[in-house]
Amino acid sequence: MHMGTTSPFPFSFRLYLNYIGSVYQDFYCRQFMTKNSPAEIAWIGSCQIALQFLLGFPVGKAFDAGYFHHLMIVGSLIYCFSLWMLSLAKPNQSSSPRASVWASVWASPSSPALGVASHHFSRRRGLAIGIITTGRFNLNFVRARILSRMKGASIGGIIFPIMLNNLLFRHGFAVGVRATAALISGLLLLANLLMSPRYPKNQPVSKTSLRSTLTDLPYMTFVISGIFIMLGLFYPIFYLQLYAMKQGIPEEIAFDTITLINTGGVVGRLAPSFLALRIGNFNVIIPIVFCAAACVLAMLAFTLKSGGIIVISLLYGAMNAGYVSISPALMADLSNDRSEVGIRMGIWFTITAAAALGGQPLSGALIMGNFRWSTIFSGLCLVFAGLLSILSQFLFLRRKNPRDGGHGRRF
Repeated sequence: MHMGTTSPFPFSFRLYLNYIGSVYQDFYCRQFMTKNSPAEIAWIGSCQIALQFLLGFPVGKAFDAGYFHHLMIVGSLIYCFSLWMLSLAKPNQSSSPRASVWASVWASPSSPALGVASHHFSRRRGLAIGIITTGRFNLNFVRARILSRMKGASIGGIIFPIMLNNLLFRHGFAVGVRATAALISGLLLLANLLMSPRYPKNQPVSKTSLRSTLTDLPYMTFVISGIFIMLGLFYPIFYLQLYAMKQGIPEEIAFDTITLINTGGVVGRLAPSFLALRIGNFNVIIPIVFCAAACVLAMLAFTLKSGGIIVISLLYGAMNAGYVSISPALMADLSNDRSEVGIRMGIWFTITAAAALGGQPLSGALIMGNFRWSTIFSGLCLVFAGLLSILSQFLFLRRKNPRDGGHGRRF
């Protein structure tokens, strides 16, 4: 229930848990876990996000130390096993959340795949990540083998929700989960065979201390903005399909909301990446966050019909994907050198884990039948995240100003 990547593993995990999160939320609420409230069911997805992020710091350290393939193999094996076990769950039993959460814990070791693109691309990093996560590539930018061999999150995100909705509601939970688990297992096998990091030759051990990282003002301001992103950005992914059904939207359109989100994501992963080459990552990601807030707050129009749901889904998908594509590149920009990318991403994930844990259950508790307060809460969280991103940009530019000696201020 999270952001784009450079490999099939995070693609599989985030697509399976994030981009089809609304499919599962709707299915659990209306058929599979009818004895539980939406807020209680949302704990499944929020625990998956939080536990994946919680191990970010130690995993980031291991990634920087050269253990990328070890992390991928261990995470892939146990994650696949957990998905197959999930298919054995029965309605209104606790085995479903246990298997889902267990899968998320072991998906964490493969999160460093986010940093692989940063090893291969120094200048057009944001564009590379956008192309990789869309499933398209331009040979002019293929400097890494992984780019031409990986599947894209947005393209797969169009296919998976359609497949899962049809399998779950027509053939049952077990068949749906087993089919997606089989596909994900194949993608993970390819990922482990084809991916390769590019560590600097004779790379010295990073002397950056944890204290210096945590007192880096521009970086930590952006990390804090990520907390509010986690509270608000995933709201439509969890609840838009259920919201559409409650609004009386025709079932065939309601079932396609996640597919529409990922269709918008195809454009959202490429266009912002090209734009970032010209005007910078900060100047792209800040408008994206505010536009995402506008899309969420537009759900307050309770007279929203099919056309409105389609427009919101497409626009939100573009903004969500844009943030996913630009944020890893921006995190690399905020690092002093590429040897710090893994640990800085890991700290980012670990700190935002608490918000990821409580965000969607809190939104679910605020639904109260009409989705009004949950929508306001999520939208305002995104607005505040945008304001913090502006502050982070100001501090970052101030640090780069020669008059400041290039040092900037720290906490």
